[in-house]
Amino acid sequence: MIRDFAPPPRYRTLWISDVHLGTSGCRAEQLLDFLRHHDSDTLYLVGDIVDGWQLKRSWQWKQSHNDVVQKVLRKARKGTRVVYIPGNHDEAARPYCGLDFGGIAIRDEAEHRTADGRRLLVIHGDAFDGVIQYAKWLAYLGDSLYTAILQLNRGFNWVRMHCGLPYWSLSQYLKHKVKNAVNFISQFEAVLANEARRRGFDGVVCGHIHKAEIRDIDGVLYANSGDWVESLTALAEHADGRLEILAWTAQPGGAPVSLAEPLASEGEKACVS
Repeated sequence: MIRDFAPPPRYRTLWISDVHLGTSGCRAEQLLDFLRHHDSDTLYLVGDIVDGWQLKRSWQWKQSHNDVVQKVLRKARKGTRVVYIPGNHDEAARPYCGLDFGGIAIRDEAEHRTADGRRLLVIHGDAFDGVIQYAKWLAYLGDSLYTAILQLNRGFNWVRMHCGLPYWSLSQYLKHKVKNAVNFISQFEAVLANEARRRGFDGVVCGHIHKAEIRDIDGVLYANSGDWVESLTALAEHADGRLEILAWTAQPGGAPVSLAEPLASEGEKACVS
């Protein structure tokens, strides 16, 4: 269900991850719209905000990418607490963890306490991806294939748009249909939840796999903020500690018109109500 856009109230916390500034697939215009219409006391940037891997291969930095950076800096100047947790694509920022620049705190990970008292581990998640840790060449290859799929998908959706059809994601379709990809996602979620439990947290918030989710895994809250390449999602905390996934929807050309109904899951009903 799509409802007419109305500026929502100020959120207690927003989590955004996997923006991939510097790539042709980055939906910077839509993210800028989202940031203009959503405010929060705390903003977590949960990794892969800038894509250093892609920037090493080719420079694809548009004005809209600059605008996103400026918008985040402006929010920090106006009092939003901004915490930046680098991921594998922006790992060049990791040596600066523990420092603050321009009002932005750079941290390897963070602890977030919700309004209702839950302790959440905030981490990008690549440290628990065996491909990243032990076969980085394979990760680079997979990244190149993903970029090629996105380019193919843009042409395909250009035709769909002119036929009056909605956006359709080839990469997400493959992720959800290919058995190995589905198994990887399930294992990744379980490993992150187990790590949170081992360290005494009530839950974990992460990014990395580009799949927005809120669910319970054996009594531990698992939340993923998704991405700004295809799904255009963020994780939000309300003033009472309730969590939901926000999906931003815009007309072709980038004009913001609506906020999609938050994605629902049984885990969300069990954990965050």
